[in-house]
Amino acid sequence: MKITAVKSYTVHPGWRKNLIFVKVETDEGLHGWGESYSQYDRDRAVVAQLEALGPYMVGRSPFDIKHFTQFAFDDYAARRGSVELFCAISGIEQAMWDIVGKACKQPVYNLLGGRCREKIRVYANGWSYGMKEPADYARAAEKVVSQGWTALKLDPLPSPWRTWIPKEHEERAVRVIKAVREAVGPNVDILIDQHRRLAPMHAIRLNKRLAEFGMYWMEESCQAEYPDELAEIRRQIGIPVVIGEATYTKTGFRPLLEKRAADILNPDVACVGGILELKEIAAMAESFLVACSPHNYNSTLVALASTVHASAVMPNFIITEYFLPFVDFCDQISSNQLKPKNGYIELPTAPGLGIDVDEESLKKYPGKVYPLRKLRTPADEGP
Repeated sequence: MKITAVKSYTVHPGWRKNLIFVKVETDEGLHGWGESYSQYDRDRAVVAQLEALGPYMVGRSPFDIKHFTQFAFDDYAARRGSVELFCAISGIEQAMWDIVGKACKQPVYNLLGGRCREKIRVYANGWSYGMKEPADYARAAEKVVSQGWTALKLDPLPSPWRTWIPKEHEERAVRVIKAVREAVGPNVDILIDQHRRLAPMHAIRLNKRLAEFGMYWMEESCQAEYPDELAEIRRQIGIPVVIGEATYTKTGFRPLLEKRAADILNPDVACVGGILELKEIAAMAESFLVACSPHNYNSTLVALASTVHASAVMPNFIITEYFLPFVDFCDQISSNQLKPKNGYIELPTAPGLGIDVDEESLKKYPGKVYPLRKLRTPADEGP
């Protein structure tokens, strides 16, 4: 069996950003689907990498997954990484696994070593975007919990993202989390995301205050490029620390583990290098007694399925991400996306990734060309 084509589809799901799906075709009629991570203003760069890398896949075996990721970095990219490159590699790699699973008539997790569990715990995200007042967060959190969710994530800090923040930003974050905790009660897990933005002096002071509300974790208080500072934050705040959504390949995670910078890693299957790279990072973490909780700011269709298969084989897996606003759209392009019940997704049993994508439906939702955003100027910055 040989690969004959790599195609990509940039589609707009009706909320926040475009999604990028990748289809790999073969000469035996089997095809596979993958998904590449996307961001505002960078979709075209990811697609450009897919279009440039795709022709090098023609004539290769879809079974040669490890060699693909190696030559893509060593030979194609001359060992010069970028988020766009790893997004493209990730999308193609997932699609190769989908083909291999179909060819072997096995779900992908059986080919990765077999399942460690029968269902995957997920947390809800995307439910709090655009909210301003603590009461708004509280009402929205109540609604999510009423739907059966036992864990939810939010970022309580206001924009803009800055390393040094005024005290009112800290006070606002405390008010929001206090309101959410009072609304959902003591048994729902609250996960906080700080999006790599804080200097240690702010992260430590704020997170110590938030600890009283029983946080499940504190995600990305500062950038992964500062493992010593992350380790200091971790030592002082008394809340499990998560890092990794903007870190790529095993090499990027090595210093985080060596410096004891995190309790939990959260690599993203759609940009870290794919399913096998995600599994191998989790295996590295396991030897440091660090858990793995894959990030998934992607669709609830292809990347979620890829994450579920990888998570199924991780002894140190704890929970993964599920973006509520993408669910309705994915119902329009697939008849069998994986859906949670009471906060868990049961493992699919169909060959490959266990999901289908309606290629014709994708064509009905062309990617949105976003207007230029109003990025801040020096006049917009505070003292």
